[in-house]
Amino acid sequence: MRKRLFGVLAAGVALSLVAAGQSAAEPVAQQVSQPDPMLAFLPAEAKIDWNAVQQNRESRKQSRTKVRTAGSPLAYSEKETGQGANDTPANAEHVAGFGTGRGKNPKLKLTGDLAGDPTIPVVTPFPEMNDAVPNAGDTHVPAQGRAVRTSGTIGDGPYGSAGDGSGDHDFYKLTGGATGQWATVETHTPTGGLDTLLAAFDVNGQLQGQNDNLVGTTDSRLRVFVQPGTDVYVMVAGAGPGGIPADPLKPGTGKHVTTEGAYDLTIATGDGQVDRDFFSVDLKAGDVLGASAAGRATRVMIHDPAGREVFGSSQDVSFLYAETSPMPAGGNAVADFVAPKDGRYTVGVENGDGAYDVTVEAYRPGSELNPRPEVLSIYLDFDGARVNTRIFGAEPAGNRDLSPLRNFLPAWGLTAADENAVIDSVVATVRENIEHDLAAKGTNKRFAVRVLNSRDHADPWGQKNVSRVVVGGTIAESGISTVGIAQSIDAGNFGKEETALVLLDVLSKPAGQSATSLNTYITPATVNKTAFIGRAIGNITAHEAGHMSGSWHQDQFNAVNSIMDQGGNPKGMFGVGPDAIGGTADDVDVDYQEDVLNPNEGFTGVEDSLNRTAWAYTRGNN
Repeated sequence: MRKRLFGVLAAGVALSLVAAGQSAAEPVAQQVSQPDPMLAFLPAEAKIDWNAVQQNRESRKQSRTKVRTAGSPLAYSEKETGQGANDTPANAEHVAGFGTGRGKNPKLKLTGDLAGDPTIPVVTPFPEMNDAVPNAGDTHVPAQGRAVRTSGTIGDGPYGSAGDGSGDHDFYKLTGGATGQWATVETHTPTGGLDTLLAAFDVNGQLQGQNDNLVGTTDSRLRVFVQPGTDVYVMVAGAGPGGIPADPLKPGTGKHVTTEGAYDLTIATGDGQVDRDFFSVDLKAGDVLGASAAGRATRVMIHDPAGREVFGSSQDVSFLYAETSPMPAGGNAVADFVAPKDGRYTVGVENGDGAYDVTVEAYRPGSELNPRPEVLSIYLDFDGARVNTRIFGAEPAGNRDLSPLRNFLPAWGLTAADENAVIDSVVATVRENIEHDLAAKGTNKRFAVRVLNSRDHADPWGQKNVSRVVVGGTIAESGISTVGIAQSIDAGNFGKEETALVLLDVLSKPAGQSATSLNTYITPATVNKTAFIGRAIGNITAHEAGHMSGSWHQDQFNAVNSIMDQGGNPKGMFGVGPDAIGGTADDVDVDYQEDVLNPNEGFTGVEDSLNRTAWAYTRGNN
């Protein structure tokens, strides 16, 4: 086991979370950054600073290196005229010649045209003043109607260039019905004078999301989730630094006028007479498929040979891919998928009115492209590490020293003599989830991975084909407010040398102070405390490794407990069983498996996290 010296962290904003073994008088870390929820396993009590998340995402978009591969795409134009001919996976238009096999082209450009929904009602423009959340025009969508079209003008109120010049903002109220629903909000600017910004706020004026333009246009599109019985307020304004008002609850709090002009607005839940276009392609087991929709298509879907939706997206989150990923990016919506078996799969588009083009590309997994038959490694670092938090989008970024696992043992009522037992349990859990289950249950016959650790192996970090998970450290030390976070979500595992963190301060808080503290589930009935602690930490470790190997979050509140469940339901991730006590006979083995994608992250479909992970670790070619 190697030794490290830890520097003193700079004093900064005082935090209530104090590392185990650290007195409250000692200096703590600088400001804490908001992690992207899609990359993180957050405490059950976490509150999302969406403004910080949006800034982080914009930064990642700017910094991500786009890997371009040579070769011209195969071109295919839709044969359907009108609606009905290719509107389901069963009657998809087949595209021959696409794929990763010999003589196939792994790049494809689909073009076509979506017919709009003629049944969406059109209402007259909402009157001024609708410049703040309390003054929003009530659309009655989605509670009383599935869609509405209207129009408006930025600059016609008392705050435009003809008024006080603070900037005109138009607000629209969306009200949730009996069930939660996604709503797609879209602007069109008929005259081109206005460059629109769309933003969504809650009733307290907290920013929920924003979009300031579609690729190559002055229009905007935003997808928002409207909880049952909850109001969401969508704002239309001119794009630019003055677009978001200082106080969304108060009219006239904009910064200045940007662009002005007329716009058309559509708010729809996706029901109704929707034109969908499907195209089928042949994939081999392990093929990593990416699709990016541009033009007037705003949603892209992938279906498996049985007709199940396995990935549906109305957003571009390619900024969360590894920097070395060659997967297609940009456009209105991006989807990725790993084929678990040979078969005919379909790529579909919907939610639009007019011409579109879709980029579809297929790759073999990154590890399979190694020139030598190397085996990838996952290194578990228990004895402290120095991590540059720039890779997680932390601000301020820089090298941070994270304390070792042993520092947290007293907070769980353990001693130094228990360290090996906890490490044994963590390592056994990760190996069971990754080495053993994926080999036994996955479809990758060339699956190979090594799980190494800082106690039993020399430090391989920095070598090729080694990713690491640092198990230790605190929010104060890292500057990131999370339990776990991964560097990327990397379908195909093209970034084979990445880092994830599993921080231990929240997990070791006193019982009852956090639902995500392991102490909350440790009682006198606990039979094996070290086994439970190690298993819970091991599950979160496997969760973050799952992100780095390509899996997104799954639904944490349904009946299926999966390693890739989003944070917020620690009982499920910790596998405490019906008695809600860790380390007892009814504890549950939580694994990678098929489960629905998390409904709150903007995706739909069933994700096979077991095979997405299994195909991320393939022995390289001879």
